[in-house]
Amino acid sequence: IRDIGSYAFSGCVSLSNIKIPNSVTYIGSNAFSGCTSLSNIEIPNSITSIESRTFLGCGNLTNIEIPNSVTSIGMEAFWSCTNLTSIEIPNSVTSIGSRAFLHCYNLENVKLPNNIKSLEYLLFCWCNFTEIDLPNSITNIGKEAFKLCPNLTSIKIPDSVTTIGQGAFANCYSLTSIK
Repeated sequence: IRDIGSYAFSGCVSLSNIKIPNSVTYIGSNAFSGCTSLSNIEIPNSITSIESRTFLGCGNLTNIEIPNSVTSIGMEAFWSCTNLTSIEIPNSVTSIGSRAFLHCYNLENVKLPNNIKSLEYLLFCWCNFTEIDLPNSITNIGKEAFKLCPNLTSIKIPDSVTTIGQGAFANCYSLTSIK
């Protein structure tokens, strides 16, 4: 197998585990969207991009390892992965699309790459972390990027940030410290 096309396994609600072979170099958008039982997936180093909505609605996914070969994460890639608790985005990633982690209600820990410049629209809206340190490469915090993060108490905004978008931290009820 070389490619997994768009919507290839979309809506396969009983699919719980998948190991993608190293021969696969492309996974299309929505390839695993709506796989509500998917709890474990292994992405090989042959993948360079996680396309839009690839894992949208995979509510049982608790952890995912993104390999160092990945350079971009598409919009809505992990939208509504409601049981995702932690994610480490490797330094190879230079762009993350809007709404990539929207409605990841249990997402508590995020490690952002050191060279990302922009946090896009609604990127982490409705996530569950209590604090986040942004890398010094960030210049833009997009519109509503952290909106409705009810447990966010502290954020460190680096000097590199030149723009904070409209409603970037709106309704972060617990926010007490901005450094």
